[in-house]
Amino acid sequence: MKINDTDKTLTLEGIHYQTKKTITLQVQNGRISDIQTNKNLSKNGLPIIGPGLVDLQINGYGGLDFNTLPIDGDLVHTVTRALWREGVTSFCPTVITNSNEMIEEAMRSIARACSEDMYAKSSIAGIHLEGPFISPEDGPRGAHSSAYVKAPDWSLFQRWQDAAQGLIKIVTISPEWPSALKFIEKCVDNGVIVSIGHTSATEKQIQAAVQLGARMSTHLGNGAHLMLPRHPNYIWDQLAEDELWTCVIADGFHLPDSMLKVVLRAKGPKVMLVSDAVYLSGMPSGKYNTHIGGNVILTPEGKLHLADNPQLLAGSVQMLTWGINHLVKNKLVDLAEAWEMASIRPAKFLGNPVAEGLEIGAPADIVVCTSNEDGIEVKETYKTGKSVYKKN
Repeated sequence: MKINDTDKTLTLEGIHYQTKKTITLQVQNGRISDIQTNKNLSKNGLPIIGPGLVDLQINGYGGLDFNTLPIDGDLVHTVTRALWREGVTSFCPTVITNSNEMIEEAMRSIARACSEDMYAKSSIAGIHLEGPFISPEDGPRGAHSSAYVKAPDWSLFQRWQDAAQGLIKIVTISPEWPSALKFIEKCVDNGVIVSIGHTSATEKQIQAAVQLGARMSTHLGNGAHLMLPRHPNYIWDQLAEDELWTCVIADGFHLPDSMLKVVLRAKGPKVMLVSDAVYLSGMPSGKYNTHIGGNVILTPEGKLHLADNPQLLAGSVQMLTWGINHLVKNKLVDLAEAWEMASIRPAKFLGNPVAEGLEIGAPADIVVCTSNEDGIEVKETYKTGKSVYKKN
C-alpha cells in the first residue's frame, strides 16, 4: 500500500481476484479512480485484491446478538467494525422470530445506531427480518420459537418498518399461510424483498409466491423437515423457479457438497453465499449456553452443534471467507466465482453500489487477501477508501 499525501491518493498493488493479472489500483475521494494492469509486478508474494464482501444474514458476531435486548449503538458499532476483519464491508443485521415488542425494539435500536454512526449507516445494507411469518411445523421452523410464529400481518410489519425507519430490506416468510399472497403483494409494492424460507409450502403455493414477486430462497436446504417426499418437495420446487435467487451456507456442515453442486448447476449466476452467522461467530471453541439452543458445543473444526446431539446443528459460525475457501478447495467453483457469490451477486441483488466491483468510479470497498493452500485470509479491508482493518 502507498499513500500520496499531496492528493490523498491510495495506491494498492496486487493480483486481481477475477482476471488473475497483476494490477495497480488507485483510490481518491472514496472511489476507485484508476485501475491498470501492471506487468512490471511479480506475482510472488503479492496479495489478492477484490471487492468487499456482502452478507445478507448476520444474526450476531463475537458474542454480540441482534436478537437479545438491549441492542444499543455500541453493539451495532462493535459488530460493524468486527466484521471488517472478516472482509465484510456491507451486511444485513438479521432479526429472527420473537415477540412483537422485542422485534420492534430491535428494529428501533438498529435504526438509531445507523443514524448516529456514519460507518454503521454505510455498512448496513438493510435489515433482514427472518420470521415470524414462517412455518409453525417442526423442522421447517428450525430453531425459531413456536410461541411467536404467526401468519403474515401487513399492519404489524408496517409497525416494525416504522420503528426501523424503513431499513427492513428483506423479509423471510413461508407462503403456506392464507394471508401470505396479499402480504407479498404489499411488500413488492413497497420495495421490500420477499424471500421464501423456513417453509413447508406446496408447489402451487411457491409458484404463486414467485408470480407475485418473491425473489429469493433463504439458506435453501436448511430449515427443513429431516424427511421429505422425493418429489415434489419445497426444495426442488424452489430450485425449479427461475426467478428465485438462492442463498446457501457453504460451511461444509449445513449442506453436503452434492447439494451445493446441484444448486450451482440449477441456479448458476443466481447463487449467493451467506454466513447466517449466529452470535458465537468469532468466538473460541468450547461449550456455551445459548438462549435458543441451550447447551451447545463449538468444535475446533468450526462446527456448532447441540451438546447432547452432535448430529444436530445449533447454527452457523463461519464467515463468508470460510464459505469461499470451502467451495474452492472442493473444486465446486473457482476463486473468482466464489468471491462474486459472496460480494458482487448479493450487492447486485440488493441494488448496492458495491456490485460495480473493481471498476473505475465504483465505491472503494476493497478487501486485500493473502492466499495459500488453505485458501484466502483477509489482510486488509477498506471501506469507502479508508483503511478500516489491517492484520497485526
